Formats: sequence, C-alpha cells, structure tokens
Amino acid sequence: MSDAPEDTAAHPPHAAPVTAGAAEQTAPATTGAAQQTTPGAAQRTPTLDDRARALDGADPLAAVRDRFALDDTVYLDGNSLGALPTAVADRLHRVVTEEWGALRIRSWTESGWWTAPERIGDRIAPLVGAAAGQIVVGDSTSVNVFKAVVGAVRLAGQDRDEILVDAATFPTDGYIAASAARLTGRTVRPVDAAAMAGEIGPRTAVALVNHVDYRTGRLHDLPGVTAAAHAAGALVVWDLCHSAGALPVGLDAHGVDLAIGCTYKYLNGGPGAPAYLYVRRDLQPRFDSPLPGWNSHADPFGMTPGYRPADGAARGRVGTPEILSLLALETALEAWDGVRIEQVRAKSLALTDFFLDCVAALVPAGRVEPVTPAAHAERGSQVSLRCAGAGEVMRELIARGVVGDFRRPDVLRFGFTPLYTRYADALRAARVLGEVLAGDAR
Repeated sequence: MSDAPEDTAAHPPHAAPVTAGAAEQTAPATTGAAQQTTPGAAQRTPTLDDRARALDGADPLAAVRDRFALDDTVYLDGNSLGALPTAVADRLHRVVTEEWGALRIRSWTESGWWTAPERIGDRIAPLVGAAAGQIVVGDSTSVNVFKAVVGAVRLAGQDRDEILVDAATFPTDGYIAASAARLTGRTVRPVDAAAMAGEIGPRTAVALVNHVDYRTGRLHDLPGVTAAAHAAGALVVWDLCHSAGALPVGLDAHGVDLAIGCTYKYLNGGPGAPAYLYVRRDLQPRFDSPLPGWNSHADPFGMTPGYRPADGAARGRVGTPEILSLLALETALEAWDGVRIEQVRAKSLALTDFFLDCVAALVPAGRVEPVTPAAHAERGSQVSLRCAGAGEVMRELIARGVVGDFRRPDVLRFGFTPLYTRYADALRAARVLGEVLAGDAR
C-alpha cells in the first residue's frame, strides 16, 4: 500500500496547537541535553543550534546514517519511501550478474531464492515483536490486506456478520475491506480508531485498524483494541505500514491475530518492495487464504489439481516470489544490524519533540497548527502540521532542499526516520519552513 495518493477525508481530533513565534534563544530544552559552560563564564540558555549539536553528538544511532546513500537534502519523507541503503546496489548487481545471469534456474535452490519469503520474514520479525515462523514476505500491501481480512472473517465464523474499519484508514484498506465484505456476505462499519475497543461486539468478525494514522501520525492503542476484540470473541488485523521500523509493536506480546505492512517506508526496502503478512502461530493451521496459489501448496511441484495448504507462514504465499525486490529488501534490512527498536523509538520521540520546539520558535505565529498528538503514547514517527496553502508551501520547501509531503487539503507531513535523520535536519527543516512562511506574510 503506497501512501502517495492524496486524500481529502476529514481529519481526526488533533493536539492543542504549539504556540509559534517564540524567541529561539528561549526554546524549552525538552530533550535533556547537557548545557556546556566555560568556568567563570555567565551561564546562558542553549540556542536551538547548541541543542542540535549536543543531541547529534550524543546520538547512539549517529553512525547508522553512514549505511545510507544521502546528500545535503533534508529528507523527511521516509514515511513514504525510505532512503537507499548503500549495500543494496552491489547486492542487486551480484543477483543480476551471478545468480540470474550465471546460475539462472539453479538459483532457486543454490542461491536460496525459494526460501526467501520466509527467511526475510524472519528478519523482519524482531522489528515487530514476533518470533520466527509467523511472517511471510511477498505481494503488495493491498493483496496482503485482502488475504488477512478475508482469512480473519473465515476464522471468526458464520455468526459474525460485521467488519469494523478504522474510519480514517488509508483508502486502500477501506476499499479492500468493502470488497471482502461483498465477497463474504458481511457489512462494513466505519469506526473512529480511538473508539474501536468500545465498538467491538458479538456481531464483529474482524476489526481492521491502522496502528499509526498515515495523515496525522496518531498512534492507536494496539494492546487495548486487541484485548477488547478477544474479549468479544473477534479478531483484529493491524496495518503496520507507519509503525514497523519506527517503534515497538509487540505482535506476540499482545496476542495480535493478523498483521500486514509494507517494507518501503521505515524498513527502507525500495519503491514497490514486497509487503508482509503475519499470522499468529496458533491460527496458522486454520488460516484459509482467499488466494490459494501454487506457491502456498504443501507440495508445489506436485502440480496436483486439488489444493492442500502448506504448513506455517508459507500458507500466506500465493505466486512466484518477486526475487529482485525481495533480495534488495533482504540487504536493506542489514542496516538494522546492531540496532534495537527501543533505541529507534527513543530517538524518534526526541527528534519529533525537538522539531516541534523548533517550529514553535521559528515559524511565524498562527501559520501552522500541529495535528500530531503531543503525548508520546499517541505519537508515531511523523509530525503533521495544518497549514494554509500546504501544497504550495511544500513545493517551496522541496525547492529549498527540505523534502516532506502534504495531504489535501492542508496538511504538511514530516517523517522522521531515526536511522538516518539528524537533529540538525529537524532544525534546518523548521528554519526553512519559517523562512517560507515569513516570506508569504510579506
């Protein structure tokens, strides 16, 4: 599921606005950086530049940035397309020239092509809090949403005739849920994600919920909604597109039933990189995929007319795997070597806090209004700002070397990827935004 298309749906409730226009020298130091002083010198309040330098100097993930192909552009659109890990180009060259070019068909076994969907699924698993053997990689996000929702309806049983959908969901999720409902004889009921736990009842087969709202960056209550669904005898499918690789998810710890996600955002797998499907281990024997392809057959090369599903995560496969993009993703995931998701979350919150401080200090008063929640427990890894003329403002930001995106009618989105985003980048983005908006006011 790409979030490139713009959307005009109504915005969910937002956080109280940050008061913009405060003096830069008095911006609050929310990040806890130590103030540097010279003995005998008068103590002064750190500037935003001081804070950015201190925070970047103390960043335990600073060296990870070198694993990516970056330039002087401030790239804050990793929540749409992650940056290129430097190792990927060489890996693809070897795959094309050696595995495909020289070994050809032998690479299905000798180069491990056949096992790639499960092998790479196991590589993603720790990033979303799952044990091995529960994730398969392949197909697009939309296809995996279809598999998960229809599969969940079948698991729920015939007496449950309702599919609940996050009312502010990414459009494709809603389209797929509506199609799944038509195919299975169910009805779809849109529900505000914040109220989802209280809306799940005896008629509910499955709730389809975005872990992080793509437009506002609001983080929804995965443990609470999952527990409420289970108490009501229902299942939940979680869309992790805007949370996987940005914050701890805890699929196994919270007993999540099914989940899907893309790999080209915070996992940096590249444009159109294959998505993944998680099916909790105890549900796998009963998971009835609506797309039973030859690749998910228990004996795929038996070529028998009758379908018999494979065991385990492989049951979520469909057709021939997308080998070039799969292997690019596998190498991209090496950028996570030695990185803990808890470190990523800590930096994400510190980066977005700092950016909001910078916006408050540097952007003319009244020109922007945050729609991303201020509370850490409700925030993903992006900051969305409501701004008049957001489309033209973002075009000007990009022209000046700050890349984010916007969503109609009036939301600027800035995605913070802790593996490679610096505090200096957050400061520069806010400073350029302030300059652009100050220029508009003249």
